[in-house]
Amino acid sequence: MDPGASGALAFYRPDQPARIEVYDAPIVDKQLDVPELARLIRASGATEAIVERVSAMPKQGVSSTFKFGMAYGAVLAAVAVLELPLRQETPGRWKRHFRLDSDKERARALAIQTWPSSADFRLKKHHGRAEAALIARFAAEVVR
Repeated sequence: MDPGASGALAFYRPDQPARIEVYDAPIVDKQLDVPELARLIRASGATEAIVERVSAMPKQGVSSTFKFGMAYGAVLAAVAVLELPLRQETPGRWKRHFRLDSDKERARALAIQTWPSSADFRLKKHHGRAEAALIARFAAEVVR
């Protein structure tokens, strides 16, 4: 999962290379909908979770930082309640694996190239989906 209000979650099944399921983070009243997040994870049949390890960013406002931290904590709590093994990876590590930088359009382009039959990444605003999908692929290729 790419946490945060503009984030997304992806379920990748490496035994089926074209198989990626991607969802925008469920949001209600500008906050992460934790029960819906847990429902999506449970319904997917996920057996483990990989979450991008995030932190506050320079020049980000106090209110934004607080909301981001709340969403990140909610993701970790949902995974814990579902009793899934959890691994957190820094953006630097998973992006280095794919030779990506901070350019979200490059991540989206790679997701389109990796899953050409998926319409989940076609719009510029789908960068969170692309990053979540790539994080899931990273887990399958490196973590396992």
